[in-house]
Amino acid sequence: MEPDLFTAAAEERQEKDPTGSPLAVRMRPRTLDEVVGQQHLLKPGSPLRRLVGQGAKGPAGPSSVILWGPPGTGKTTLAYVVSKATDKRFVELSAITAGVKEVRAVIDGARRASGGYGKETVLFLDEIHRFSKAQQDSLLPAVENRWVTLIAATTENPYFSVISPLLSRSLLLTLESLTDDDVRGLLRRALTEERGLNGAVTLPEDTENHLLRIAGGDARRALTALEAAAGAALDKGETEIALTTLEETVDRGAVKYDRDGDQHYDVASALIKSIRGSDVDAALHYLARMIEAGEDPRFIARRLMISASEDIGLADPQALPIAVAAAQAVAMIGFPEAALTLSHATIALALAPKSNSATTAIGAALDDVRKGLAGPVPPHLRDGHYQGAAKLGHAQGYVYPHDLPEGIAEQQYAPDALKDRAYYTPSRHGAEARYADAVEWTRAHLGRKRS
Repeated sequence: MEPDLFTAAAEERQEKDPTGSPLAVRMRPRTLDEVVGQQHLLKPGSPLRRLVGQGAKGPAGPSSVILWGPPGTGKTTLAYVVSKATDKRFVELSAITAGVKEVRAVIDGARRASGGYGKETVLFLDEIHRFSKAQQDSLLPAVENRWVTLIAATTENPYFSVISPLLSRSLLLTLESLTDDDVRGLLRRALTEERGLNGAVTLPEDTENHLLRIAGGDARRALTALEAAAGAALDKGETEIALTTLEETVDRGAVKYDRDGDQHYDVASALIKSIRGSDVDAALHYLARMIEAGEDPRFIARRLMISASEDIGLADPQALPIAVAAAQAVAMIGFPEAALTLSHATIALALAPKSNSATTAIGAALDDVRKGLAGPVPPHLRDGHYQGAAKLGHAQGYVYPHDLPEGIAEQQYAPDALKDRAYYTPSRHGAEARYADAVEWTRAHLGRKRS
């Protein structure tokens, strides 16, 4: 039998007994206007609206769409809404359990339905990245000939996980993580709407805030936790979901952490100071608090990049590349996997040898500039590439260091007022010891007197 999770019979059963379905299923939007978030994909004339025939002008909507985004952002929901809005057959397959045989069965069924009943088919393929190349190849004839409208979903980068022939025939739409306001609006609708909890319970502000932290931008997770907590509250004979009830239900304590207030900055400060102090365990504790409280992983990654230069610098030249790589990885993968990347970088930075020489060097140089200690650029260093520069004495007398055996020329580089100023004072920690030797040697060969 052809797999079809959203058959007319199943929909009819759900409408007759909505309480028999999970809250996340009952609250699934029925139209594009009910979809939470993703407004960049739902503007008038957008591909999704053209796909369902809303405001279509000119060519028909795309025959194949790939939805790429984190879990819980509405990929299945969008596919379901398309099928409802267009009155097409809707068939869902999961790449975890389906294979080429199931795909061919759906395609054959779609061709029969199209020829016999004139009804088109939407094939929703979840987690397409789990399909092998051969399995993805089996979709190409159906997409090429428009036997089905394919809507494929993936949480992984489709440029790496989807074969190029299928990707080139599809419209790629990127879904964004839901904001707290998006999820908050959905929760409040679920509390009051008849198909939701129908006013059976209320959600105080502290419980709602903890629920938002648990959700982490995942609508499905938020509704599942709300349903479980509501059931626990009603079992106690309570109509308000207390924070303690939610904590007991999801087995997750509420972290005292205000992402917009003092705790946000206090814990971030403690993380950086623990790294600076080389206490890897304390640093991991504060990192865990920030992660558990739902802190933006990009904020954490930015702090780590600053720490790599501010407190480690040349004592471990690999610290900054590690922090930058972590920030790039975090931007690509997001939570929960980003926790591993942030842990990796935090441990590396905490255990690295420390030096603040880069911080003090630029601080001293900026201080002199702000005091007005600048002066003109020495004539031999000025640009001599334009006509008339030589008459002004620009670049005259400049010695090209590469022409000398030791690669360094004894000539003045700084303005007169700063010619003997030394800003960089290297430590002898870790790899910076070699920079300490190098700076002594170069200053001596430049004929510099340290001030």
